[in-house]
Amino acid sequence: MDDRSVRGRLMLSALDLARRVDGGELTPRAAVELCADAIAAREPEIGAFVALDLDATRRAAEEPRLAATPLRGLPVAFKDIFDTADFPTQYGSPIYAGHRPRADATAVALTRRAGGNIIGKTVTTEFASLVPSGTRNPHNAAHTPGGSSSGSAAAVAAAMVPLAFGTQTAGSVIRPAAFCGVAGFKPSYRLIPLVGVKDVAWHLDTAGLFGAGVADVAFAAASILDRDLRVDASAPTAPRIALVRTHMWPQASAAMQNALETAARIAAAAGAKVAEITLPPALQDACQAQFTIQDYESVRALASENDRHGDKIGKQLREQLHRAAAISAEEYDAARRTASRARRLLADAMAEHDVILTPSAPGAAPRGLGSTGDPMFNRLWTLMGAPCVNVPGFYDGDLPLGVQIVGRFGRDKAALEAALFVERAIARKLGA
Repeated sequence: MDDRSVRGRLMLSALDLARRVDGGELTPRAAVELCADAIAAREPEIGAFVALDLDATRRAAEEPRLAATPLRGLPVAFKDIFDTADFPTQYGSPIYAGHRPRADATAVALTRRAGGNIIGKTVTTEFASLVPSGTRNPHNAAHTPGGSSSGSAAAVAAAMVPLAFGTQTAGSVIRPAAFCGVAGFKPSYRLIPLVGVKDVAWHLDTAGLFGAGVADVAFAAASILDRDLRVDASAPTAPRIALVRTHMWPQASAAMQNALETAARIAAAAGAKVAEITLPPALQDACQAQFTIQDYESVRALASENDRHGDKIGKQLREQLHRAAAISAEEYDAARRTASRARRLLADAMAEHDVILTPSAPGAAPRGLGSTGDPMFNRLWTLMGAPCVNVPGFYDGDLPLGVQIVGRFGRDKAALEAALFVERAIARKLGA
């Protein structure tokens, strides 16, 4: 059995479970029971789910066709901003308490077609904002799991589900994946359809996946999207890696700085060509442009809720929307032009490199549930629309640290292959 062991904590490897179904060692129903046992043991403490239907998941697992589907009937959870016809979809807001969409989001429908068994909906922050949720980090319940895909990352880390969907507008896949010690894959912009997903900022929102390891998220994405994204068939080739600290480097913790530098040394020793580069100063401006675009679009994405039900929006988000309303159309247009220029500059900067290696977060998960952490090391890459992968394997005490692989737009498989190379090199060296 190849389930991932992280400091004594078992996670369910989707790829391993699928292989065991293929080999007749496991049935889709037995896979559901593995999740059900973990949910019974850990959900009361972690609080990763907002809706669950284990009985329906068990019934669905009995369908004879599932064992022959790409996902082999494995349980999958969805962040509660994806519409689901058979679960409430409440977007983390009391405004939508009990809301039942008539149709599944496209990503949900494609997951079902691929043989995914939808087990439930995971906790999200209010309208996928920075407002904290009550979900706790499975490695230490006194710490945040990150946000806004808090429940999805925590559910995978606690072995309650092998695969879960989240979304990223600033850093909401990569950061919680890093905080929870799992692989997180934010594909190229709009590779996963967002039809039926609540908008936050339509030029930034990107659906992504959480799994135990890099090969697991690649397997899931390949299965659901019917694309050549799997990376488990052969050993990945040594990539050309650009080490990028970014201008936020002084704000990274000492443990995070050490993790990144160690990852670079380990990758180089394993055969990767690693060279440190400095990004053009204009890319620093793009970080501010991401704030402008996200805020301008979010106040419009939530216009109806704010106008009709403003009293039911939390104080922190309401104040954020009020500030965002002051951004002019001219400022927004200028930010989009800055982003467009930055994408061209980034392509030039990566001309001699396959991927970038950079921090996934400033450090380990902050203590307490008053913050989901800072997405400072994610905003730029989301704005660029680039594929990003959190590679787990490092720790600061009992809390995980992740390093981030950033690929070229549309080169998602190359990013996943490089991430797998780095993940395996770290595991061999550190015994993770």
